[in-house]
Amino acid sequence: MSQSAQVPLTVVVVGSLNVDLVVGLDRMPNEGESVLGDTFERHAGGKGLNQAIAAARLAAPVRLLGAVGDDDSGAWLRALVRADHVDDTDVATVPGPSGTALIEVDARGLNRIIVVPGANALVSADAVSTSIRAMHGVGVVMTNGEVPLAVSRAALAAGRAIGALTMLNPAPVLDYREHLVDVDILVPNEHEAAAMSGLPTQTDAEARAAAQYFSSQGVTNVVITRGASGAIWSSPAGIEEVASFEVDAIDTVAAGDAFCGGLAAALAHGLQFSDALSWASAAGALAVTVKGAAPSLPMRAAVQELINQRS
Repeated sequence: MSQSAQVPLTVVVVGSLNVDLVVGLDRMPNEGESVLGDTFERHAGGKGLNQAIAAARLAAPVRLLGAVGDDDSGAWLRALVRADHVDDTDVATVPGPSGTALIEVDARGLNRIIVVPGANALVSADAVSTSIRAMHGVGVVMTNGEVPLAVSRAALAAGRAIGALTMLNPAPVLDYREHLVDVDILVPNEHEAAAMSGLPTQTDAEARAAAQYFSSQGVTNVVITRGASGAIWSSPAGIEEVASFEVDAIDTVAAGDAFCGGLAAALAHGLQFSDALSWASAAGALAVTVKGAAPSLPMRAAVQELINQRS
């Protein structure tokens, strides 16, 4: 990245790999209602895969830890992550189906997602811990809630043990209370932050209070993403608002993953946290301008161009 000439450290991502089955429709159905869809597409997805590819497209070396099934989908997912130069050495192949997500996207670009874990539920916490503890040159270890809690917990503890920055994207919302002791960077969206803290997050003041709550739990950096309203960042230096980039939203799927991957990649390149948040915000903004999960994750040049337009 232009702001740092150092050789980037590795971003380690522990998370899910899914086949996304995406239905485009005018509006979401009500309970018990049938509606007609407009489009049907298959994409690679899963928060682990998305975050890994997002970081790799921003020129960070990336290792992905997770699992795929021994089905055709598993082989397809492996081929796709390798095409983006993501190291899949620690992605296990297990008996049974790969993870699958059923995604509805309406005319406003909003989405609803149902995830069937498949192979993601069989990721081994011991294998993840052993692999990470043997790694060198790791800048960031990032995980999420689409693998078992024991796995994400082990990833964070192992990351802390090797001196890497540890990042948790708490999606979906689960009981992460035991995780926080090993979390350097917590990145929930406003809905996840509200569910985890028990506090409202609809206004700026409410989001600030929620961020402070997590800071009081010992998390050094808390970033609550709020879509077009930007983000709230709480750190030992205080609380700041992170401005969003104005774009035309088509599909919000994977915007949060683009943000997380962008933040991890920037930190691995040695950027200061405030500068890294600009990269994350630009990556997240660009992701909503393209349909699909992995297809929407932007390349480094596009992120740099968007940032330059604001300068």
